[in-house]
Amino acid sequence: MGDMNNTEVKADMQPVQEAANPTLSPDEQMIQDGFNALLQDYLNSNHRRKVERITKAFNFANQAHAGVKRRSGEPYIMHPIAVARIVCREMGLGSTSICSALLHDVVEDTEYTVEDIKDMFGEKIAQIVDGLTKISGGIFGEQASAQAENFRKLLLTMSDDIRVILIKIADRLHNMRTLGSMLPAKQFKIAGETLYLYAPLAHRLGLFTIKTELEDLSFKYEHPQEYAYINLKLQTSEAARNQLFEHFAIPVNKKLKEMGLQYEMRARVKSVYSIWNKMQTKGVSFEDIYDIYAVRIIFDPLPGVDEKNQCWDIYSAITDIYRIRPDRIRDWVSRPKANGYQALHLTVMGPDGEWVEIQIRSRRMNEIAEKGFAAHWKYKEHNVEEDTELDKWLQTITEILESPNPNALDFLDTIKLNLFTSEIFVFTPKGDIKTLPQGATALDFAYALHSDVGNSCIGAKVNHRLVPLSHQLASGDQVEVLTSRSQVPQPEWLGFVTTARARAKIDSFLKKIRKEVVKEGEIKVFEILKRNGLEANTSNIDKLSMYYGFSKREEFYYAVEKEEVVLPENIRKLLKEKTDNVLFKYVKQALRIASKSTDSEKKEEENKDKKGKPKYDKKKPYILKEEAFERNYVIADCCKPIPGDESLGFINDDGNVVVHKRSCPIAMRLKSSFGERILNTEWSSHHSAFEATLEIKGIDSMGVLNTITRTISDDFNVYITRLLIEAKDGVFEGKVRMKVHDVEDIQRLCVVLSKIKNIKSVARVAD
Repeated sequence: MGDMNNTEVKADMQPVQEAANPTLSPDEQMIQDGFNALLQDYLNSNHRRKVERITKAFNFANQAHAGVKRRSGEPYIMHPIAVARIVCREMGLGSTSICSALLHDVVEDTEYTVEDIKDMFGEKIAQIVDGLTKISGGIFGEQASAQAENFRKLLLTMSDDIRVILIKIADRLHNMRTLGSMLPAKQFKIAGETLYLYAPLAHRLGLFTIKTELEDLSFKYEHPQEYAYINLKLQTSEAARNQLFEHFAIPVNKKLKEMGLQYEMRARVKSVYSIWNKMQTKGVSFEDIYDIYAVRIIFDPLPGVDEKNQCWDIYSAITDIYRIRPDRIRDWVSRPKANGYQALHLTVMGPDGEWVEIQIRSRRMNEIAEKGFAAHWKYKEHNVEEDTELDKWLQTITEILESPNPNALDFLDTIKLNLFTSEIFVFTPKGDIKTLPQGATALDFAYALHSDVGNSCIGAKVNHRLVPLSHQLASGDQVEVLTSRSQVPQPEWLGFVTTARARAKIDSFLKKIRKEVVKEGEIKVFEILKRNGLEANTSNIDKLSMYYGFSKREEFYYAVEKEEVVLPENIRKLLKEKTDNVLFKYVKQALRIASKSTDSEKKEEENKDKKGKPKYDKKKPYILKEEAFERNYVIADCCKPIPGDESLGFINDDGNVVVHKRSCPIAMRLKSSFGERILNTEWSSHHSAFEATLEIKGIDSMGVLNTITRTISDDFNVYITRLLIEAKDGVFEGKVRMKVHDVEDIQRLCVVLSKIKNIKSVARVAD
């Protein structure tokens, strides 16, 4: 990673071809302008050494992609140039990464090989390009659903050279910025995959700015109406926010200048996606979110004064002016987040009666927060900050890869567990600190110490009090693990852990034990066949397995060893009876045929009509309709969309279209793993009634229940199927399930009900 800290300066270097060249075609001029902009970015950075190397990589890639266009119509080379600019300008990487970004699609899309790259640009660039080529398909490609191995390749490569995943994130960021030219079904697939995996990866590597943009762009394509609504709200409230900031800043500026600090103070607005996310999780409106903006103070350290101390000095100055909210102090200065983030956060009551969040950072802390791993590495080279948490995380990823789960989705979820967003800090009895994800249990802590400690854990003492394995830990807990030599991991332990490391270790142990049980069961079956003078061949074993209802021999062996199946001493008669059974023959034949056809062949067969044409045209929206009370779709139980909801379709194994809300977590998982089976859907104008649930909260008063039910039933002619309202200490909460025709019914109901006296909030919820 030497290119991350290259500080040699050649100030006399200037980008070439500054002015438009009349001999170039419009496409050639566009390409030249793009490359000039990349060179300018490079010359503006600290990495001013190898312009010739970058020019060589550009010329090679330009020639390799010559004549190829993107779906948007622009020359293909503009994509690698854009990725290289992100890598340089937004991540702060140097020439090795820039060259690798320019060349990242050459091996996949042209006749050139990794060996050609190695001959021309050396071992390191070839290694990075090879890593990027290997992960271009698989979990991130069209056939993502069953490619856990490709995801392993990504993570193995990431452990070897972090620049592979940094360039991959830059590649995805540019694809998201240009997603408008793709078909809607493809947009949903790419946006879902981005939210599910790329944004958490960017967060985990400390790329906060990029993570925020990835989330916002995904949200923009998945929920265009909500995105536009929140954007409009932010624009219309901008003047009021600016006024609040000015009032707040006047006394703070005065105080900080008296302290002799060089600093900048600016207001930062919460991202559209995070506002929407908070509205969803808290069940509140835009107006009810009090932390839409935060104030950021970035200072240049005074000579000879410790950065951390200066953060607390600024904290002290602000709390002398404004009243602090004690439960909102976040000290990531003394103990940085696992992705390297350092800052001191506090919330105070501003002069206008508004809560204001303040983030205090040094210039170094700010660069790490914006550019993540690359900046962190640069400062580590200067021995300013040890990169221990990131090193530990990469080590954990490597350990998980030693025993991957063969199920692609489970494996993906296991890794995603490790991309946690919030950490807690707990102490060993000797006072050592361990970082764990929020929600981690005593058993997670045991596995964080060592896999042997986890495997033999029988309980723990938290703050000297005995707790079970499933006990959730909190920041500041002191934990002592209790072990026993006779203890071994149990299947129910998988429900006790939240970290990827613990889950992987338990899984590995259970599989090993199961394999031993299966082997013992196999020996028992072989012995009983031998005693009956029968051959222990595939045919006889399959007949026995089928007789007891097992489609796999391993499951049959396991059941025999566990005595869930007790074999009779004389099994000759049993085998003869089943051989003559026509149904048995039919089932066996069906199983044999099924085993010969691949999953992809079956899916392809199911999704074609009698003429062999695909049932679903992904270029057009799939119209959700019903005729004679029969629908051409199935409503997903997890999110229960109704007409008017932003939705998408998933083609299930039976060839039916299951409709999910676009915001549904299950749908997000499907988009990122089964992208080829996602459909863009539209509701038809004719549909019957659907069930929806409203949650209503307010002040308890005489007649309020009667008013609610009368408004729903009489004024809107809506049929109530369930009503549950509870009152306590002067307030009430209730859920009303009803039959509605579309989302407009719900929206109108919410507006009218919220105007009833003493009702404080009305929102649609999943029941």
